Amino acid sequence: MKKGIIFDMDGTMVDNMMVHHRAWQRKLAELGLDLSIDEVKENIHGINEEILERIFGDRFTVEERRRISWEKEAAYREIFLPELRLVNGLQDFLEKAKAAGIPMAIGTAAPTENVDFVMDNLNLRPYFTGVFDAKSVTKGKPDPEIFHVAAAAMGLTTAECLIFEDSVTGAEAARRAGAKAVIVTTTHSREEFAHFNHIVRFVEDYEGLDLTGFNA
Repeated sequence: MKKGIIFDMDGTMVDNMMVHHRAWQRKLAELGLDLSIDEVKENIHGINEEILERIFGDRFTVEERRRISWEKEAAYREIFLPELRLVNGLQDFLEKAKAAGIPMAIGTAAPTENVDFVMDNLNLRPYFTGVFDAKSVTKGKPDPEIFHVAAAAMGLTTAECLIFEDSVTGAEAARRAGAKAVIVTTTHSREEFAHFNHIVRFVEDYEGLDLTGFNA
């Protein structure tokens, strides 16, 4: 059994990625870029300011990118609040891991406001040794920095941790971190991960998932 567990948040702990995709689609349209929802799913991932710079180059200043990012995330939280809940079975899984003394941390590309939104509304902080977000690192996924930071908070290396992810980008970050991964298929199909060999399991949710069988 791995010594620690690291969770991504969006799409992994809460099934919110389509809300994010639609919020991005609407915001990008306001900025003059019309993308299909499939194009958004394929191309819009990572830290918001990096996304905007990657797409628009130097069209926006740093402050403008921050403002656009804040507007998009505020709209996302308003839309999602009535539906906010953990992925099925996760509450029980967290309870079992805590009872077993397995340390857990979160390593997400989400902005701090969104992390607080989930953590505090669902009262999740008691389960986690550390909660790390976009402000915790200088490089977003697929760079593995966020996972190294999360593992270090538990006194572990990433190789000693099992990482739960939902995205191809997150899976790549886990691979670069030298960690095994479980993919929650809320957002992407398992076929999209066919080129990875560090994935130990695909799950639709956490129902019936126990803490055994995740050896390297």
